[in-house]
Amino acid sequence: MNPGLPAPASVRASLLEDFSLEMTGKDVPKLEEARDLIPPGTRVNVTFLGNEDLALRLAAARAVKRLGFVPVPHISARRLPSRAALEEFLAGLRADGTGEDVFVVGGDPVRPEGPYEDALAVIRSGLLERYGVRGVGVSGYPEGHPAIAGPALWSALTDKSGALAEQCLAGSVITQFGFDVDPVLRWVEETRARGVDLPIRIGVPGPAGVKRLMTYASRFGVGTSASIAKKYGFSLTNLMGTAGPDRFLRTLAREYDAARHGELKVHFYTFGGLKATSEWAARFRKEG
Repeated sequence: MNPGLPAPASVRASLLEDFSLEMTGKDVPKLEEARDLIPPGTRVNVTFLGNEDLALRLAAARAVKRLGFVPVPHISARRLPSRAALEEFLAGLRADGTGEDVFVVGGDPVRPEGPYEDALAVIRSGLLERYGVRGVGVSGYPEGHPAIAGPALWSALTDKSGALAEQCLAGSVITQFGFDVDPVLRWVEETRARGVDLPIRIGVPGPAGVKRLMTYASRFGVGTSASIAKKYGFSLTNLMGTAGPDRFLRTLAREYDAARHGELKVHFYTFGGLKATSEWAARFRKEG
């Protein structure tokens, strides 16, 4: 697509078809508040945080299902203290009918709390398929990872893609959020060049305060230079303001080429703002 031309409304709309959202286990009241703004059947990822327990995680997944959405519980490999803990979680999800789709990530701890070094170890355990999982999401890092070198990230992605195929599990990738479309699409092209043809969901920050966006960006090692901030559409001199992903998604739609980039969708990191994100998405789709 010619980058000098505006993106057709149909392309912008297609990127927001079947978008997904992210919430924590404690965000159930916020999801209930936003339920009428979210299309039925929307995939809602439920994070796996260190300050939450099994009961809270299972309850959150049940709430997502009860409200008419598709739960995608996260499994944080390095936070699992034992194989038994993983089996207990998967068994609970299976019993509740909320474990057909999961998202597996390495997690934040520097040292694993149990036998799983990374997401690949969980996938290769064979337990996901045994407990009824059919689809597995994994992470992608267009702007790198603050603690993992680039070559290791590429090896991990291709290894996970191969392991999912070997186990006949449907795979997908969700990228870390960013503020600049250019490195995202370069990363997508490189992913395809390396033979990974999984559907990709581009991580996008939902509308949030600039100060909060900067805090999360710093934590995850996302570029935050003044030029990138300007390109995204907010000012570093106005930390009390808010910013939404309008400009980012319009640019993404304009530069997206299905022949080069394959299947792309959008995943919103809501930072607790489920209602604000859902309202923004509905408005953006309507405006085209």
